[in-house]
Amino acid sequence: MNTNWLKVFVAAFFEVFWVIGLKHADGFWTWAGTVISILISFYLMIMAGRKLPVGTVYAVFVGLGTAGTVISEIIFFEEPFKISKILLILLLLTGVIGLKLVTKDTVQEGTDS
Repeated sequence: MNTNWLKVFVAAFFEVFWVIGLKHADGFWTWAGTVISILISFYLMIMAGRKLPVGTVYAVFVGLGTAGTVISEIIFFEEPFKISKILLILLLLTGVIGLKLVTKDTVQEGTDS
């Protein structure tokens, strides 16, 4: 895996924090953490999108972020566990992994300006 895909995965990791923060932040420090997570998440996604196909980057970013958010809500915030949710997340992740596998990792020329 090259560093651009690593940026997408780290961006999705931080997306989970800011999405949860939008729902649960209630003070200065939790809102500050949410804003910092947004900045890191979008910065990394934008940097990866400069080298990789933007549509694929966005789909992987959103898919992983969605899966991570739902799983975090179940584990940390007592969201009801439903097998249908897990099956749909697995379907979503299958599509995300499929997109990753069929996308070439070649760097596009002229994007470093």
